[in-house]
Amino acid sequence: MRYIRRRFFTKALCACIFLAALSTHCGAIDQAQPNIVFIFTDDQGQWAAGPYGNSEIHTPVMDRLAREGMLFTHATTKPVCSPSRAMLLTGQYSHRVGVNDFIQKDYNDGLSPNAPTLGETLQRAGYTTALVGKWHLGQQDKHFPTHYGFDHFMGFNDGGITPLDPTLFVDGTPTLMKGYTDDLLTDDALEFIRRNQAEPFALFLFTRAPHIRYAPAPEEDMAHYTDKTFTVEGAEFVAMEKLQQKYREYYTAVTQVDRNVGRLLTELETLGLDENTIVVFTSDNGYNIGHHGGLEGKGNGSQIDKPLRRPNMWDTSVLVPSIIRWPGVIQPGSVRDELVSSLDFYPTFVDFLGIQNTEQYELDGESLLPLLRGEENVAWRDAIFGVYDMQAYPRYNGSEDSMRMMRTRDWKLVLHLKHPESHELYNLQDDPGELANLFGQPTVHAVQNQLTQRLQTWMRDNDAEVIRQFREP
Repeated sequence: MRYIRRRFFTKALCACIFLAALSTHCGAIDQAQPNIVFIFTDDQGQWAAGPYGNSEIHTPVMDRLAREGMLFTHATTKPVCSPSRAMLLTGQYSHRVGVNDFIQKDYNDGLSPNAPTLGETLQRAGYTTALVGKWHLGQQDKHFPTHYGFDHFMGFNDGGITPLDPTLFVDGTPTLMKGYTDDLLTDDALEFIRRNQAEPFALFLFTRAPHIRYAPAPEEDMAHYTDKTFTVEGAEFVAMEKLQQKYREYYTAVTQVDRNVGRLLTELETLGLDENTIVVFTSDNGYNIGHHGGLEGKGNGSQIDKPLRRPNMWDTSVLVPSIIRWPGVIQPGSVRDELVSSLDFYPTFVDFLGIQNTEQYELDGESLLPLLRGEENVAWRDAIFGVYDMQAYPRYNGSEDSMRMMRTRDWKLVLHLKHPESHELYNLQDDPGELANLFGQPTVHAVQNQLTQRLQTWMRDNDAEVIRQFREP
């Protein structure tokens, strides 16, 4: 286990980017302290964004953010939503804080109430905080977002919700609302910005889209895809007409997100806040539609039209779009190829605020600050590790697995602890689509042994050897 890096304290003592070093109790706030707008989409694969080379999807605002900020080509996270959200908000691997798989409706699972969160850290640094949208880290009263460092919450606490006329928590009360869900969430986010424009604020907009159901969606977003034919995956396994419709609806949902992000950027400009606001755009996990032999979903995905689950940690499930705009710090149009993680956001905010962590709260990520500043030859990780314990929920038809992953720039190893016959090894340089499993092949024996030993050492050092036990509803 690792603690906040020593260099955080050194930087805090020397100088902070925008404010004097803050203690955990915080003193006066410098007026230059940047606002934070953090957009976290739901089920958006990296491949489903224009800045990553998809010319068939309409995402002009994401394209703009990439032109004005920094794009990360190798941004990874968990392959399912609840654990990914736990990683983002705690800066720890999710198995440390009690979130192993997505939290099933009416189950008692939730983010540990004892886990310090990014919301709490930002509150102590003088920010007014809000989480608008999807929570999905527990449904009991003790798991309500306002107990985790958010002054304001408007949204829903389940894994999915209707895209039209939803019931949302408003001032702590479930309230039936009329309209498209993501438009309503963005309306509330805009009101939060207007109310708090005179003081530092941190807004986390966790969108509903493009999570299933993709439709219905606003006509203005659907119009971009009328009579279009798309390049699709898995046509040899799924009827082409069905895949085309799925892509049309999924792309429309992504475009709805894009349009609403544009509304946020416009409001920041109108209020004169855009030059002093960090905007982060990323997603909770990747997604498959037809990929890998007709799969739909993410790390717990299943074959389209079939109940068969395929637990996985393919890049389509763990690679997400990640773009950060920070005027005055980030060089517009920057691209970084380092292996970064959703774990890295928490230590990044700690770093640039200069917050001294007197409680020695364990963080598993690295500060992105040197990368954001454009520094060259940064000493950086050469591998990403991952844990996913897929619980045998009834809806999985008994499917379960415990996976441990190590990914470098060139190789990916996935060990299936409950199903050793399913171990995987991919040469990502020769096989970026992860179609040829080389595990057990004599030609990769040396690489396989090296990666396996390193992954097993990481598992021992990070309390990840045990196959997680799950609680019942």
